[in-house]
Amino acid sequence: MNAHTEIGNDSLEDSLTLYGESFNSRFLLGTALYASPQLMVDSIKASQCDIVTLGLRRQNPADNSGDAFWQMIRDTGCKLLPNTAGCKSAKEAINLAEMSRELFETEWLKLEVIGDDYNLQPDPFGLVEAAEELIKRGFKVLPYCTDDLILCQRLRDAGCEVIMPWGSPIGTGQGLMNKYNLRTLRERLHDVPLIVDAGLGAPSQACEAMEMGFDGVLLNTAVAKAQNPPLMAEAFATAINAGRSAYNAGLMEKRQTAVPSTQTVGQPFWHQN
Repeated sequence: MNAHTEIGNDSLEDSLTLYGESFNSRFLLGTALYASPQLMVDSIKASQCDIVTLGLRRQNPADNSGDAFWQMIRDTGCKLLPNTAGCKSAKEAINLAEMSRELFETEWLKLEVIGDDYNLQPDPFGLVEAAEELIKRGFKVLPYCTDDLILCQRLRDAGCEVIMPWGSPIGTGQGLMNKYNLRTLRERLHDVPLIVDAGLGAPSQACEAMEMGFDGVLLNTAVAKAQNPPLMAEAFATAINAGRSAYNAGLMEKRQTAVPSTQTVGQPFWHQN
């Protein structure tokens, strides 16, 4: 097994392995912001993703409101990844996580604890606090965080087997704003699957993340708000696969000087008299 396939804890078939479960797709897709439920379902199918995220309403699990919408998502056959979007404290996130476990019968959770309303930046202190408690309670936590190395190390040490740093703030479409930080995360956290979550606006940005060695991409707005969401979902899926293939193949090293692709050593030269 080469160094490329070791990163991300992949199997020989290069599937994505998270918390002991294998997935064929490295594309995780959100289910919010679509113009209609049918567009959402069509986009999920076009993406060929295996995992979809769910933004939970703060409601009693016994309340059946919205059940038809959730059933449409279940019918896609994708693994459900409820999130704690909108929570601003560890306590609030923990309470919503317990609700999601009862409502959707899953211990998988995308953990969000937001510390700033302007750029929706995660609260690092609340995030680690919530992650530690939720893991003690048996949750399989996928934390949405910034690209800060120390924060990601603390989340790993807390027991998170997957880390999801942002590329840039949610919904901005700015792409990979701090490539140095992201490369550092990939190099230093070589034993943990890393998924770029948030801020990607174009398939080329997703491809670049995969070329850097990240294990997957999670996004929502770039697909949901496209003029043709299913087509955009397909474009992202293609880009993610291309980036992963390029990474596994081994990208050429960048050089400061030109190197001819056709060597002249040992080649005959013809001279005219």
